[in-house]
Amino acid sequence: MPFQSVPPARDKLLFTPGPLTTSATVKQAMLHDAGSWHYEFNGRVARLRQALLQLAGVSKEQGFECVLMQGSGTFGVEAVFASAIPRKGKVAVLSNGAYGERMIQMLQRLEIQHVALRTPENTPNEVDSLDKLLKEDPAISHVAMVHCETTTGILNPLEAIARSVNSRGRKFVVDAMSSFGAIPIDCAKLGIDFLISSANKCLEGVPGFSFVICRAQALSAMDRPARSLSMDLGDQLRGFEKNGQFRYTPPTHSILALEQALQELAGEGGILGRAKRYEANYVELVKGIEKLGFKCFLPPERRSYIITSFCFPDLKNFSFNPFYQKLSDRGFLIYPGKISQADTFRIGTIGRIFPADIQSLVAAIGMAMVELENAA
Repeated sequence: MPFQSVPPARDKLLFTPGPLTTSATVKQAMLHDAGSWHYEFNGRVARLRQALLQLAGVSKEQGFECVLMQGSGTFGVEAVFASAIPRKGKVAVLSNGAYGERMIQMLQRLEIQHVALRTPENTPNEVDSLDKLLKEDPAISHVAMVHCETTTGILNPLEAIARSVNSRGRKFVVDAMSSFGAIPIDCAKLGIDFLISSANKCLEGVPGFSFVICRAQALSAMDRPARSLSMDLGDQLRGFEKNGQFRYTPPTHSILALEQALQELAGEGGILGRAKRYEANYVELVKGIEKLGFKCFLPPERRSYIITSFCFPDLKNFSFNPFYQKLSDRGFLIYPGKISQADTFRIGTIGRIFPADIQSLVAAIGMAMVELENAA
């Protein structure tokens, strides 16, 4: 008889920016099969698209659409660039971390004109610099930003950037991957033309697809054909309108998972209710880990309650990998740092975790540090 490993009593808790720890009921929702062409599944997709519009504070009647796109959030962002930027368009990218830089890489690969407006990783996007750039360069047709840059956890000034973009009459693209579902975002009020997020972030679903909340007019005005076949948002939308179906194989189980996850979001009090829990997680984390002698990379006014970067401790021979392994052995997974100017690690406070889980993590960090110090 072949060897069969015994599954652990429970999965390790994920203190990351996604994929996240999910509820048992979200996992159970995937224990079913769905016919991708069947009218019942197509009806679920339609209801899901409507629910996501509502979470963004908009509706079809206001001229907005929700387009689901197979793949991770990165696929969704690239789909917007591949589909919605005219051949003579130009994108200004606000970048202060790895995900702003990823946008720039996409534009380079797609051979789209662009300009990068960079700030250091510990500095929010600069509104005055953007306003000056838009005034001086009329060729810029779109502005793209990352709302919560998970490289550091910094929260960029969405409302102020929106005012600048709208006052200059440009299209606005927002990567809200790590903020949508945790921070209220009203696409109509903020003048957002394209907002991209993912099922497996603060909505607490599982990986499999991203989604784009967009103004139908901004999408229909794009050049034809799009720069990509599989990432053509316009064709994807026309497929939904024609027969309710994805053009290509849909992520059926991920759709079922998000359907359940949105019910749980509503039961928690919607985005505001979820934000309250996430913020409580963040407060508990910072309070506990600072008592252990760690320092946050960002000052309080620049942090989000989504993910927090911590500087390496002043401990001889401290190394992230042994530290990570000790936490993993105790059932907790954190993230390495992505910051170029400092040695850091990151801890997420989103997903199906609660302040009691944060307390357990902090206790495990304390024990790991004692072991590392004794081994030094």
